Amino acid sequence: MIARPALAAALLLLAGPAAAVDATVSAAPVTSFRGAGLDMPVDRLIFRGGLTLQSQDDTFGGLSSVSQTGPEQRITFVTDRGNFVAGQLAYDQADRLIGLIGVTIEPMQNSGGEVLPRQYARDAEGMDTIWRNGEAVAVRVGFEHLTRVADFAITDGKPGGPAREISIPQWLTDLRTNETLESVCIAPPASPIAGSTLLIAEEALDENGNHRAELLGQNDKGPLTYVNSPIVNPTDCKFLPNGDLLVLERGVSLFAFVMNLRRVPASEVRPGNLMEGELLLSAQGGEIDNMESLMVHQTPGGETRILIGSDNNFNDWQRTLLLEFALPDQGSSSISQ
Repeated sequence: MIARPALAAALLLLAGPAAAVDATVSAAPVTSFRGAGLDMPVDRLIFRGGLTLQSQDDTFGGLSSVSQTGPEQRITFVTDRGNFVAGQLAYDQADRLIGLIGVTIEPMQNSGGEVLPRQYARDAEGMDTIWRNGEAVAVRVGFEHLTRVADFAITDGKPGGPAREISIPQWLTDLRTNETLESVCIAPPASPIAGSTLLIAEEALDENGNHRAELLGQNDKGPLTYVNSPIVNPTDCKFLPNGDLLVLERGVSLFAFVMNLRRVPASEVRPGNLMEGELLLSAQGGEIDNMESLMVHQTPGGETRILIGSDNNFNDWQRTLLLEFALPDQGSSSISQ
């Protein structure tokens, strides 16, 4: 039996913010995809390689969304258990992804600066970065179960500190399942809706059976929809530098994971519209895992790349997989907003 003073101290410790911990992450290269070797075309993209990541730290995993959060390839993932996993993508002299280094894992905080109290409030699924004058200043995170959106300040490339909740439509707030808000992305300067935040729901469908979505902007604000496809649901989104929207879709067919990546023209991302993108990439089975995270970034060599990552759900039989691709028509261009 715990004495009352010890119990009070333990509860106080649990209520306060937890410090970030360092994690060592090992990486094994992925050099082929769907029969294609490095730098070979796969569907509408060019395969640039990838990694399978592992760590002895039991808090590393469940990576649900990823965004660039600083210079020199600094990135951050959000996880199913309410953590920020921050690190730096490492590249070799051939501009090939070789590792994730300097990894830290830090629990998210609520608006009062305390660690999120229970799993129901921790299921972070979508994230994008807010840029000002070329500097990453905050991340915007979407949560399932207790459906909400919140901003977290960035310091030295790492998000953290108390959450600042963002107002969202009531129809989203009312959703209380693990199939609600999956995708959060912010339109870049080249977009007709520059600066607006796009939210796409996983399973909330309109009267025509399409995925409900919402734009949170000053001038570009209101509902829109994303076309529903068999088997797959939207699980993450990011904008290309030119304003076109990428949507990652994920599903399960015959006990195997399925993944699609689609491109929606910038002009189609507007209130009241039904978004339907062209298929850039499709894969299933052992080539992929539970692909949930999507990022567009620039490598040290100056190439704009698409990074797609998997959520292993903290299961031993699943992988934490990163795959990188290039678009043939995308040259070197900054994504800073």
